[in-house]
Amino acid sequence: MLAGILLFLLGRRAFLIMLLPVAYLLFMVPIPYIVYDAFAFPLKMFVTKVSVAFLQSIGVIVMREGNILMFPSTTLEVADACSGIRSIMSLLALSVAYGFFLRVSPLKRLIIALSALPIAIVTNALRVIITGILAQWWGAKAAEGFFHEFAGLAVFGVAIVLLVGLGALLGRGGKAA
Repeated sequence: MLAGILLFLLGRRAFLIMLLPVAYLLFMVPIPYIVYDAFAFPLKMFVTKVSVAFLQSIGVIVMREGNILMFPSTTLEVADACSGIRSIMSLLALSVAYGFFLRVSPLKRLIIALSALPIAIVTNALRVIITGILAQWWGAKAAEGFFHEFAGLAVFGVAIVLLVGLGALLGRGGKAA
């Protein structure tokens, strides 16, 4: 509705100038649960598989049954919150804003925005891997509570660093858009 009002009152030129800020407002609309669930489950399973494969490759004794990680001393569940959907949405919003302020071509801005998906998935898998390592050596208590909350923030910080690094790499030697 806002886009229609802008187009009607201010014309096509003003509408095109305001298109990105108006479209950016879509990030504040919550994802419907049916869509959330359709993406969360496959992502959760993917993160679980990747994490178990990595943990086993570094010598951690772990078995997987669905989204349950079984260690010799404890069992952990990769919950829906660990799927990475929230990280993807937050990082996508940040990557669009970041790309808007960079002086790069529209294609590079699109690459930055689309990179939010793999960066969020990889960093989320990193969080599960670190939690698994802690669970293996220090038990379930070390993998829950404060660490679990702190790891979410720390891993999101790593995701932002990766996003900024990609922006710096793409912005190197390029002309302004």
